[in-house]
Amino acid sequence: MSWLQRAVSRQACGPPFALGVAPAGGTRHHASRVTKRPPSALWLAHKPVGATSASLVDAYRARFAGDYTLKVSHGGALDPFAEGLMVLLVGAANRLFERLHEVPKVYRAEVVWGAETDTCDAGGAVTWRGDMGAQAGVGPTPAALEGALDRFVGWTEQVPPHTSNKRVDGERAYVRAHRGEAFTLPAQRVYCHSARWLAHDLPRASTLELAVRGGFYVRSLARDLGRALGVGAHLRALQRDAIGPWRCPAPGAMVSVTGTDVMPWLPLLELTDAEWGAVRRGAALPERPPLAPTWPLPAGFPAPAWVRAAHLGRLVALQPRALAPRGAAPSDGARAVLLPGGV
Repeated sequence: MSWLQRAVSRQACGPPFALGVAPAGGTRHHASRVTKRPPSALWLAHKPVGATSASLVDAYRARFAGDYTLKVSHGGALDPFAEGLMVLLVGAANRLFERLHEVPKVYRAEVVWGAETDTCDAGGAVTWRGDMGAQAGVGPTPAALEGALDRFVGWTEQVPPHTSNKRVDGERAYVRAHRGEAFTLPAQRVYCHSARWLAHDLPRASTLELAVRGGFYVRSLARDLGRALGVGAHLRALQRDAIGPWRCPAPGAMVSVTGTDVMPWLPLLELTDAEWGAVRRGAALPERPPLAPTWPLPAGFPAPAWVRAAHLGRLVALQPRALAPRGAAPSDGARAVLLPGGV
């Protein structure tokens, strides 16, 4: 059993997994004794069913950080029953967390018809059963499913599941839910760019593919589809296939992302030594046209209002594109967000 198999299997509900490490375009290798602090980077990894998102973070830190203090987090959690792409943020890359929610996240989901649960997935207790077949035509039909799905595309209001990562009075909602506490989560504005049914096994289940902005709960979509159809529904399986241009690597593999490959959906400024020195001292990024994104967002997807800056091949800063008037001191909101040491 490999180092990560042992680390993750302590927390996983399902089978452990192996994880090799491969820089983008490089050769897979396994880390040995830590002799220096790992550089800041994004790492793409596959999370298997049963593992927690935190277990991947803890395993990376335990293996590659050694005695060094190193901040490692993930760019968006997956529930233990889900699998697919996880982005690990190492070092200065942690400052990119919010920006990762501004690009399409692509999921495949299996929705089970006939019962709603208190967690909106198969692990919860059934709270309501719909009438799925007492009379002919009561169960969902492909035409009804198409019509129900259309209303959830675009900007909508969505109530997160009680067992979500949202905070309620400073505490995670799922912690309160597991204690059996009663509380209310407010609806939040979410964005679904596209959604389509891939297959139906009616009246039991259907498979869905969707592309959404960060903050969208696929479990809530399953619940709301069941309510809209009057039959009840919950999520049985979920797989995240992509975030922006990044696809999920094969199980057991990791791929590093650094430099101008980081957030290629944003325009780019290549800084000279003098410009980078000025930005480090608090100046705004230069006011010149940036290079176009190398990975354009899908047509109609809400465009992030940020520009990135690189110096000597490393991503070193981000800045909102709405700047102060020429000659004026930049406000706090328009100052560059520095990435110490670069990513």
